[in-house]
Amino acid sequence: MDCINDHIERNYSEKRKKHTYAVRETAKELARRYGADVGKAETAAMFHDLFRGVPESTLNYYVRHLGMEEKYRDNANLAHGKIAAHVMERDYGVDDEDVLNAVRYHTTGRAGMSALEKIIYLADAIEPGRDYPGVEELREMAYSGLDEACLKSMEMTIEYVTAKGYYLDGDTLAAKEYLTGGENERQGNR
Repeated sequence: MDCINDHIERNYSEKRKKHTYAVRETAKELARRYGADVGKAETAAMFHDLFRGVPESTLNYYVRHLGMEEKYRDNANLAHGKIAAHVMERDYGVDDEDVLNAVRYHTTGRAGMSALEKIIYLADAIEPGRDYPGVEELREMAYSGLDEACLKSMEMTIEYVTAKGYYLDGDTLAAKEYLTGGENERQGNR
């Protein structure tokens, strides 16, 4: 953990540092709330933006050399988590698949997300520095129901991305569908 702390202190802007540390604290709180591994939550939170704020040319280099899909080229928002997970494993020796997936899918979500993945997804969305319409409601939801809060966050993301005309990743749609289907199944089992 010292090596990522050193990297953050040397390479992140003050704004990115503040965000990363806030995501870490929020992720730890959520992990305690939902019985997840606090250490894994902290690790994933500290690495989640390892490649955020990196020049697009560098991200595109990784996209090309890692054989990533073309949709990641010139798309820092989608690419940075995927690249960070790869570098975590390769350069930092992180081999816990749950931690890697939490970083890999922290901006899009995916069908079948683990509790840790949901925690990092939400912590990134609701950390105290975030300020956008609906964030207060989302913060409250995050502490009363993990699935419901993730679903709400995904719906908000889909609405925002669609309204702006940006590319909407299929993983987000699949995650929403999965959570919606899971909710219907739970209600049917009552």
